[in-house]
Amino acid sequence: MDLYKTLDISAAGMRAQGTRLRVISENIANANSTGQEPGAEPYRRKTVTFANELDRELGADLVKVKDVVLDMSEFGRRHEPGHPAADPDGYVMLPNVNSLIEMADMREAQRTYEANLRVIQSSRTMLEQTIGILR
Repeated sequence: MDLYKTLDISAAGMRAQGTRLRVISENIANANSTGQEPGAEPYRRKTVTFANELDRELGADLVKVKDVVLDMSEFGRRHEPGHPAADPDGYVMLPNVNSLIEMADMREAQRTYEANLRVIQSSRTMLEQTIGILR
């Protein structure tokens, strides 16, 4: 039945967005994590990449987390001579995490997760109504 396929597709989407939300949360939690010694790199932002994967049993493409990769953009710098990770010129490398971007990504992932949840709830309701009619 196609409603079962719908449940599996939406569940795969929820799993993928759940992983994305965990990675975004880690980025936000480490937005101010600097190195502890001169020249040490701070926390590096992570991103999630997705891929379609054919589920032959279902006969449908499901979204899967392909990989969690490091964002190789440049680190920020702040002049803070007293910091333990300050270089000889007094600059500290800062994580390449922009909290505003992370919050926007989190909101998008949350809405996508909720949309998949609503599809599952609607499919479940339709299945229950069908069973009720058949009784």
